This record gives sequence, structure tokens and C-alpha cells, in this order.
Amino acid sequence: MKSTAAAMGAITLWATLAALGLALRHVPPFLLTGVALLVGSLIALPLVWRNRTGLRLPLRTLCLGVYGLFGFHFLLFLALRSAPPVEANLVNYLWPLLMVVLAPVLLVDVPLRAMHVVAALLGFAGAVLAIQGGAGGVSASGGWHNGYALALASAFVWASYSLWCQRVPPFPTAGIGLFALLSGLLSLACHAVLESSVVLSAQDGWLLAAMGLGPLGAAFFLWDIALKHGDVRQIAILSYITPLASTALLILVSGRSLTWNIATAAVLILGAAFLGILKPNRPLAQVKSA
Repeated sequence: MKSTAAAMGAITLWATLAALGLALRHVPPFLLTGVALLVGSLIALPLVWRNRTGLRLPLRTLCLGVYGLFGFHFLLFLALRSAPPVEANLVNYLWPLLMVVLAPVLLVDVPLRAMHVVAALLGFAGAVLAIQGGAGGVSASGGWHNGYALALASAFVWASYSLWCQRVPPFPTAGIGLFALLSGLLSLACHAVLESSVVLSAQDGWLLAAMGLGPLGAAFFLWDIALKHGDVRQIAILSYITPLASTALLILVSGRSLTWNIATAAVLILGAAFLGILKPNRPLAQVKSA
């Protein structure tokens, strides 16, 4: 299926983000995101050229795209600065679950099915084990951090962006390039205000190009294709493969051994993906949007 293939392509690219981020950990996050998004926006040029038409999007659609790409990264980076990163990342990975439970609220004629909710919860449990296993078995720290609210907000932004893309007038996938361009410029503005300037090496440039063409570029185009042609609930559940694959890749490049966390996470997430593709007949609830 086209949507599944596109979603798996995006997931595969997002799985490389942590490894690339590790190699670029000395680069301020807003600078990294800004440059990578600007590189990623270039992917739209061949799409626009092929159609021989200019890329014009309604203001509502344009604002939604910037809300998704920039808002998600902005809130996530603030969360990672003010809360323990492992726990903040776990809270952020509530976005696939939010996609499932918000689908009947934000979309028309999309019922909430018990099977999808169960699959999303299994996937989140797997994500918890995968992320904590990748962090060397770090346990959750006690106490409340304001950064958790920011991480939850970033999860809501990405979930709602992914769903609201179904509500705006249809737009070409090349429009993602314009979203990335504006979001990249806003990220660089945040870098100028919030971060210290750094000098990038030639190797940094190649790694930033790889990030821009991959997890912060082509992945967003593939995600858009998946959302346009598939069931958003099933796609959301498949997304839990991302933290599992990302952690597995980090373990591979760092030479660490496989832990029980990762093995158990694999079982939970693959089980969730299997449940997510089933099509039960009875909806749990259905709420039509206004």
C-alpha cells in the first residue's frame, strides 16, 4: 500500500535522526534545525519544476505547516532544555497516541475504535522501554518539571498538525518545502536570539546536509503522502517503530549489547503495529468535528 510504504520511509529516515544528532551534538539545536530544514526545503524544487507552476498556498494552510514543523521543534527543544531529556522525550512520544484519540474529534467520520487505542497504548509502552533502554536503563526521575508540559505541547502540535492536514484544502506535497523553508528561517531567528554562535566544520556541513535531506527533509514529504493516502490511526501506530529503530541504530553504532528493554520493546511495538492494521467492525466512539 502506498501510504504504508510512505509512512515506513518516513519512519526509517526519522530513525537516523538520533545518530546524526549525536554526531552533531556540539551544534546548537535551533541552528541545527534551521539549517537542516532549509536544506530539506530544496527537495520541493524538482516537484515544483516538474509541474511548471508556482507554489501558491492559502494562508491557512501555510500557517498550519509552520505551526507543525516549527512549533513542534520549538517546543521540544525548550522541553529538552528544562526537563530531564529522557523523560521529556518519552512525554513527547505521546503524539502517536494523541493522533489516535484525537482523530474522531478533529476529523469527520473517523471513529475511535478500541483496537486502535489498545494498539497505541502498547506502542507507547514499547517506546518507553526502547527510549529508557537506549539511555542505558535510566529510570524516571521524581518530581514535576515544567518541561514536561512543553513536551506534551510539542506532542499535541505534531498530532494536531498531522490530523488538521486532512481538514485544509488539498495542497501538493511540494508545499511541505514551503513549510520547511519558513520554519527553517524561524529556527535560525531563534538561534540568533537564544543561542551562542558557533563555527561549523566541513564535516558538520555534510552531516547537516544528510539530516536535511533525510529526517528533516524527505521524511516530512513522505509523511504527507502517507497522511493523504492512508488511515491516520494506523499510520500513528506504525510511528512507534521510530524510537525502537532509532535506539537499535544507536546501539549498533556505539557497539553496545542488546538489552531486555529493547527486545521487549520490539515485541510490544510490533504487536501494536499488527493490531493497528486490523479492522474491527464496532467503533468505541465517534465524534464529528464542527
